[in-house]
Amino acid sequence: MAVLSEFEEEEQRPLPLSPPSSSAASLDEDEEALNLILQKKGPMPLFETVVDFLRRRSDLFKSEAHVNKLMAVVTAAKEKEENAKRREAEEKRKLDEQARKGKEEAKEKAPEIVDTSSKNQEQVNVGDQEDDKRRKPNAENGLDLEKYSWTQTLKEVNVSIKVPQGTKARFVTCEIKKNHLKVGLKGQPPIIDGDLYQSVKVDDCFWSIEDQEVVSILLTKQNQMEWWKYVTKGEPEVDTQKVEPENSKLSDLDPETRQTVEKMMFDQRQKQMGLPTSEEMKKQEILKKFMSEHPEMDFSNAKIA
Repeated sequence: MAVLSEFEEEEQRPLPLSPPSSSAASLDEDEEALNLILQKKGPMPLFETVVDFLRRRSDLFKSEAHVNKLMAVVTAAKEKEENAKRREAEEKRKLDEQARKGKEEAKEKAPEIVDTSSKNQEQVNVGDQEDDKRRKPNAENGLDLEKYSWTQTLKEVNVSIKVPQGTKARFVTCEIKKNHLKVGLKGQPPIIDGDLYQSVKVDDCFWSIEDQEVVSILLTKQNQMEWWKYVTKGEPEVDTQKVEPENSKLSDLDPETRQTVEKMMFDQRQKQMGLPTSEEMKKQEILKKFMSEHPEMDFSNAKIA
């Protein structure tokens, strides 16, 4: 500030003091005042001591102009201090903003990760709730329901419906569509009428009546690499984690399908033991590699999605 600068320049010039006293008492007073100034701690006591000294040993306060200039110097010093604080706060804000942007950029580049220990516990808890809704599969990976039973392989679903003894094919109505199945006896409400879990190859599906008491329906899956949870929507679900394909039939599958089945079986065993699946293990490897490449980043609170 201009006023403060002028004050700093004038600091080099001595203040107009009163004519020195020849008495020893006057020297003692000056020495005592100097000692008081040096002993004062804190801004206000020091300032009050300096002002008192100037009042007694100079004519500073006898001139209105000098007093006004002193007040201007104090005001200028205060403004200079406030400006310094504002600059410091602005610099800190810029540094914090740069640090925040750096973390966001690093986060965008980092793979999505989770704390597997907490996730495994969550999987156990969620799994317990799902087990209440899903049923253990029958011997052929399907379910035995009140109106019908069904079994499955990776390629096909077989539905068996018990009908009155002596029922002939002409009494049965069966409509198999890509995503819908409707089966029943003529003149009666349908036994099955709903959307399928997955689409089927209609040309490779057929039905027949066995021993005039069981309607047997073969549904060929469109996606032959996934287990069905149910036949039609709204029916009870099978726990696909407990589905176990016969090992003797794995050798009959093509290499790609066999690899998929083996992966599914491995993941099921891992989940049952509360361990990470093959996909989660891959994510862990990616995380370890990323952490080794970026030692400057903090991964203590990292979570996998």
